[in-house]
Amino acid sequence: MHYATKSRLLSATALIAAGLISTTAFAQEATIAFASGELGATSYNPVTSSNLNSATSLIYDRLVEQDADQSYHPHLATSWEESADGMSWTFKLKEGVTFHDGTEFNAQSVADWIPDFADTENAFLVAAIDAVEVVDNLTVKFVMSRPEPNLLYNLASSFMGIPGAAAYDEMGDNFGVTGAVGTGPFKLDRFDIGLETVLVRNDDYAWASDLSENQGAAHLAQVTFREIPDQSTAFLELKTGGVDILLGVPTDFLQILKAESNVAVIQMPGTGINYMPINVTAPPFDDIKVRQATGLAINQEAIVASIYNGVGAPAHNFLISSLPEADVDPALDVRHDLDKANALLKDAGWIMDSDGVRVKDGTRLSVKLFTQNGTEFTSLTQVVQAQLADIGMEAIITVFDSSTIRDEYKENRHQLAVRGYDWNNSDILDWFFSGKRLGYPNVSMWTDAEGQRLNDVAMEESKNSEERIANFKAYHEYILSQHLFVPIYQPTTNIAYNTNKVNVPDPIRGTRFRAQTVLDITVAE
Repeated sequence: MHYATKSRLLSATALIAAGLISTTAFAQEATIAFASGELGATSYNPVTSSNLNSATSLIYDRLVEQDADQSYHPHLATSWEESADGMSWTFKLKEGVTFHDGTEFNAQSVADWIPDFADTENAFLVAAIDAVEVVDNLTVKFVMSRPEPNLLYNLASSFMGIPGAAAYDEMGDNFGVTGAVGTGPFKLDRFDIGLETVLVRNDDYAWASDLSENQGAAHLAQVTFREIPDQSTAFLELKTGGVDILLGVPTDFLQILKAESNVAVIQMPGTGINYMPINVTAPPFDDIKVRQATGLAINQEAIVASIYNGVGAPAHNFLISSLPEADVDPALDVRHDLDKANALLKDAGWIMDSDGVRVKDGTRLSVKLFTQNGTEFTSLTQVVQAQLADIGMEAIITVFDSSTIRDEYKENRHQLAVRGYDWNNSDILDWFFSGKRLGYPNVSMWTDAEGQRLNDVAMEESKNSEERIANFKAYHEYILSQHLFVPIYQPTTNIAYNTNKVNVPDPIRGTRFRAQTVLDITVAE
């Protein structure tokens, strides 16, 4: 639920340059460009960071991995057992695993790690764990304060990569910036924030999950992430040979890439949506009628056809459609209805002026519309601007980089924004709408007693999966009734690569492009 990431946000692109040492000792280079939401990471500390990128999964391993079909697979944990009442979980751990600094991974490593989440933004991931008991060197038991049917999902997230305790304590706030120690297939060599991250192969690696065919050290000797802010540049680099793999391919490039003889395209189900949060504290959006009218102005189907060339699907609520909690009362889904939108604004006192912009008490219906830089999101924002104009709302677009826009949110200087998230679990509702996170990530600035009650029930009082689905569905429906955002689009995850340069496994295992895939990448001969 972080965009990572919990955030799949938005519009810039990062490049990964990877080097492979062949049997002839000749260093061949491959370059990977990945999704825009990967930008903006300021640390590779999975415990404290709210924005992580794909490099994180290469540095740290997790107890559990999740495949694309939502199934869970052993990794650092070889097996697990939940007690009948849900009040304890016991994990058997893999033998022979070491951290990058040579220290042993064992049950004490897990016991040292879980308490580090206290008082961080990610504390919710382990909030139900009351105590960690070391049963023996390779067995650890979580004693729960309440049942947590979402525990395996939490353990499989990027934020649950396990750091080495000794290095974590020694580096303090510098952990994840000047250095990072995990058990993953790559080691952090250098991190220049906003510019470049260099990873080198962990030659001792021999404990991959079954999501990778390669169970040993990576074929790639080095991976370098470079941040590049323009998707068009990444596309041209792929086409001309400067980039060998492009993740998060904009849909308007797909047909062009498919026509290239040396380019293969892989499509994965998307794990998030693009949407427009509404700041409920900023007039005129403190009026629920204006918020509802804003949602009804957006024509999701037309956007999918015009911006995304029919790839992906329209979004009508906040969750990806594959989640059962997305199956809400159809009356609450947000769908285009221009007549109703105009009637709501008129009823709210906003009268259409001669220039096509509504006016109330001498004030024009002119609002700020924020977005992040990058071709796809700026194009989407321009279409949203035009559709808002159809109801007499003048939207002034401002484009920010990924770091600056978060500062704008935190300072409550926004009204509308076009953004996206990447998280295939209903607890994303807690992340973006809990009153405990106003400013960011609760960009809607919404705090509400009933909403928080429903949030807390869903997050903390679900005894099993069935209860959790019902509780999150109720919370989702209440959020929809308050018109806090406008759902727009469910993207697919599009990956393209140069077949003359690299071999990428297809299908890609896992819900995202992560370490399990990088382990299997080879340079084409």
